[in-house]
Amino acid sequence: MRTIAHESRADYMKERRKTTRNFSVELDREKFDELEKKLSEKGITKKKWFNEKVDEEIGSNEKE
Repeated sequence: MRTIAHESRADYMKERRKTTRNFSVELDREKFDELEKKLSEKGITKKKWFNEKVDEEIGSNEKE
């Protein structure tokens, strides 16, 4: 984890928003729990899994 000085946090977030976007959806709790379990068994994060699914959908070969 990176520690960010309080006064530079705003600048850090401003720069970060230039290259990233947030994506949030509501999902049935049972489905979400199943997904988390499956990803945990595979040893991958939700972020990595979602990035792979987006790459599949848009045909991108770009990696994180």
